[in-house]
Amino acid sequence: MAVKITVRDNGPLRIEGEFAICDASGAEYGLAGRTVISLCRCGHSARKPFCDSSHKQAGFQSVEKAHELPPPVPKPA
Repeated sequence: MAVKITVRDNGPLRIEGEFAICDASGAEYGLAGRTVISLCRCGHSARKPFCDSSHKQAGFQSVEKAHELPPPVPKPA
């Protein structure tokens, strides 16, 4: 199964599939075999980068609809 990332209305990013999550130094978070995880978008989670449902108390609101990105800007040679 390909990794699927869903932007949840007024909530986190839900990631499903086989994946690794790494910190800035490249060290992997221990996910204990999970194949579904939610990442915080609101910035209020006490377990960043993971969601702890703080968005509900914080009143986080964000409803996104899928759209096309512009083509990438070519890198200079």
